[in-house]
Amino acid sequence: MACNSGTCLSGCYRDDTSIGAAESPPVAKKNEPLNDVVNSRRTTEHLDNSICIKCKVNTTIAASTADVAVVDCGGSDAGRFCVDCFRSNLFGKFRLAVTANAMISPSDNVLVAFSGGTCSRVALQFIHEMQTKAQKNFDASRDRALPVFGVGVAFIDEKTCSAVSSGYLDRAIEEMKLIVSDLAPPVKQFHVVPTETIYSPEAGAKDRLNELINAVSDITGKEDLLEHFRMLSLQKIAIEHGYTKVLLGTCTSRIACHVLEATVKGRGYSLAADIQYVDARWKIPVVLPLRDCPIHELNMLCNLDSLMTVEVFNGTRAGINGLISSFVKLLQEENPSRESTIMRTAGKLTPFHFNRMPEDNDYNGQVASRRRQKKYNLKTKDALLIESFCPICNSPLKVSNFETSSNFDNGKTSPNGIGAACCASCQFQVLPKDPSSLENFISLLPPSMVSQAEDGVRLSQRQLREQIEDCLLSDNEDGT
Repeated sequence: MACNSGTCLSGCYRDDTSIGAAESPPVAKKNEPLNDVVNSRRTTEHLDNSICIKCKVNTTIAASTADVAVVDCGGSDAGRFCVDCFRSNLFGKFRLAVTANAMISPSDNVLVAFSGGTCSRVALQFIHEMQTKAQKNFDASRDRALPVFGVGVAFIDEKTCSAVSSGYLDRAIEEMKLIVSDLAPPVKQFHVVPTETIYSPEAGAKDRLNELINAVSDITGKEDLLEHFRMLSLQKIAIEHGYTKVLLGTCTSRIACHVLEATVKGRGYSLAADIQYVDARWKIPVVLPLRDCPIHELNMLCNLDSLMTVEVFNGTRAGINGLISSFVKLLQEENPSRESTIMRTAGKLTPFHFNRMPEDNDYNGQVASRRRQKKYNLKTKDALLIESFCPICNSPLKVSNFETSSNFDNGKTSPNGIGAACCASCQFQVLPKDPSSLENFISLLPPSMVSQAEDGVRLSQRQLREQIEDCLLSDNEDGT
């Protein structure tokens, strides 16, 4: 309804049929911007979308490169950061993990587990950059009090347990040697060690390893057993060549998959041990400096810096592990933050006492260790019980999980006793159910695994005796 008031400020139109009606221009609303303002704002937003959100100067990766592969693998980061800021941000995560958790000290000798894939390639590149900087500081220092930590590279040859041809593997190893040798000094030694070396110098090691792997009928159990053999091989290399730390390229994406895998397999008790920055349950501590780096960021860095990768044994996973990998991949496609969410949620689990670097004479290491101990409310080492570990997967076990009635024959545990010393997951997925097959399986295990099982059973019996010691009768008591 139109009004005829000459003083009306409502912005309505007068009735055209009214006497003396004049056409009045429309009145703009206070909250409605003019067209030129809208166009200017849209232009500014369009420009801002191509500027790095960190430095506010350089253009983003998506706007500065025409390489579709780089943009696709980078996800949202390609549209947020420039090349320099992205690289600095990713390296900052790695360096923070190393320094905040006292992973590496100047006197260390670090062994990098190198598979040739994206994660291990970035881990090698980053640790090389840290070593190079430490070398420059050492050269510029007058007193040269702090030495430069050493770096070695190890590749585990698993052709005995896989279908990879010898010719293809030999070419891949040559490419890996080239990658390592192309890195600037200090020189890094490159180790190529077959999996069967876990049997030490022993005749018929390949045949024993193949027979042991074939004795596992479950596909998931077979993959898990091979993964444990890989770690045993790395430990053997580190011990024999004087390395003090083993560095793995495990990233956020892999940890997210492992969280769900361990949950499905019934390894919830030991899950916290596997996903921390430091794992010192091994004789040579293991560190995970890429824990906060998702795989898509590592892929993009390899594309941007043209870091050469070599895919050898990174085939499609099977069984439970394959299903979980596919599931997490679907979750990640729906929401790019799924993997980080899974890892952060699992990260709230209380770590074990061995998830920190052992204290030594390094002052900086002690300070970082105490800082992390306070953050996670870890008990002191003296107040904690000695952990027992599964002889197959080395997962920590509760004392109540052991059968303390295991029989010893000439100081050695029976096959049934060793089987009982394993975690529930290994008992279900790795160990044969038939008693005769179990005995044959135990006889094929590397000596180090058998001795660990025997030590675990003895430890559980000793701990049980300590718990009930007050209830036991002494020798001079007749029980009356």
